[in-house]
Amino acid sequence: MALAEGNPATKVHDARERVWFERIPASYWIVSIALLIMPAFASDFTLYQVFGWSFILGMISLSLMFLGGYGGMVSLVQMSVAGLAGYMVAIFGDSAITDISLGWPWYIAIPLALIVAMAFGTVVGSLAVRTEGIYTIMITLAVAAAFFYFARQNYVVFNGFSGFNGVLPPNLFGVDWRQSIPFYYLTLFWAAVAYFSVLYVSRAPFGLALQGVRDNPRRMAALGYSVNAHRIAAYAFAALIAGTGGILLTWQSAQISPGTAGIGPAIDILVIAVIGGMSRPIGPFIGAFIYVLLKTFAIDVLLSLGLSGERFQLLIGLGFLAIVFFSPDGLLGLWDRWQEYRKRDPLLDRGEDRL
Repeated sequence: MALAEGNPATKVHDARERVWFERIPASYWIVSIALLIMPAFASDFTLYQVFGWSFILGMISLSLMFLGGYGGMVSLVQMSVAGLAGYMVAIFGDSAITDISLGWPWYIAIPLALIVAMAFGTVVGSLAVRTEGIYTIMITLAVAAAFFYFARQNYVVFNGFSGFNGVLPPNLFGVDWRQSIPFYYLTLFWAAVAYFSVLYVSRAPFGLALQGVRDNPRRMAALGYSVNAHRIAAYAFAALIAGTGGILLTWQSAQISPGTAGIGPAIDILVIAVIGGMSRPIGPFIGAFIYVLLKTFAIDVLLSLGLSGERFQLLIGLGFLAIVFFSPDGLLGLWDRWQEYRKRDPLLDRGEDRL
């Protein structure tokens, strides 16, 4: 024991363990504890509809943030990828449409659904990387529109306008995952996995190379990096996140239809990502939470003011315009500017202005 305690290597290892533990910000601990004990205070509606839906939309928006924030590619096809994963779960697994659903077990249906979603995202990415700027947005929007109309008009595979209902999560460990508390923890777990996966990838060699491709693709190509390969791989990784969110979204509503992946929801994902901020992975979840609050309670607020409840979309649009006008980087940008303002010294800053 004395030799072990006096070993310098052991001391260095223990110091590294303490440094890693202490490097986690206090805000992470506070938020984690608050989310874990949330079911003790929140109602079933809040857990299932507000937080569960926020985590799911946050995951799908996170896939867009990864492409836009780290890759410089704004994609409007992420909701289509999520919708396709939901369709595949309904087709490969169980649903009320027994004539189409194959009824395969969950451990086959779910991986296959994610593989199909990743393949779709990779194909779209291979087309989109050949364009830049507004043309990337337009080609991904065109693919999203094509998927919506194809799903609505195809009755052999996608069951047309009606889609699939009765799509339920598997009953694992004797737990009904559609109950409010189990579903809350299910979505929280996968949202955390997606969040920390994006954090890890962004700091890994692939993520650093992707950010280099975003900033200066010519220089990265000159250094021997395949620009298009990194961009297509980013689309595949983003499709995996969006597909996971799409499966959870299908389980939440127990159905999937063309309207789930329509043009409106595709734009909503972009709005959520922009409201929260495209610079950090936490931004999409902040934007999703605000969007869900407005979507859920805006009608009641308008009705209480004597206004038509149908104008709740106008309220969401005005909030979006206000945030973008005052902070192009969303709420995270406003937070960063407020933090910088708190650190300013009025006397020193005034003196610098005079100089």
